[in-house]
Parts: sequence; structure tokens; C-alpha cells
Amino acid sequence: MSDSYTPREKPTPEQRKAREAERRRDAEQAMRDHQLAQEAFQKNRERLKAERLAREAADQK
Repeated sequence: MSDSYTPREKPTPEQRKAREAERRRDAEQAMRDHQLAQEAFQKNRERLKAERLAREAADQK
């Protein structure tokens, strides 16, 4: 085991701002991706429900 310890350098205010901005952009992109996935899921669910209802109506006749 090594006894040498090298502390990390503290980020400068500019580096902190840049990192915060990048994290904010990443979070916004993740939210957009999630919203698109939810919309696609709902659209597919509605399509499948319509198909099921049409099948059931055809079976009733």
C-alpha cells in the first residue's frame, strides 16, 4: 500500500461554472429523452388498446 497522498486540486470558479453548465445540459437532455420515451409509450399503448377493442368488437358479432 502506498503512503503517498496527492490531494486533488480545487476547481477554479470558471471550472465549477463550466461543470455546472454541462450537468444542467445533460439533465435537460435526459428530461427530453424521458419525455420522448413517455410519449412513444403512450402512443403505442393507445394503438394497442384500439386494436384490442376492435378485436373484441369483432368477436362480439
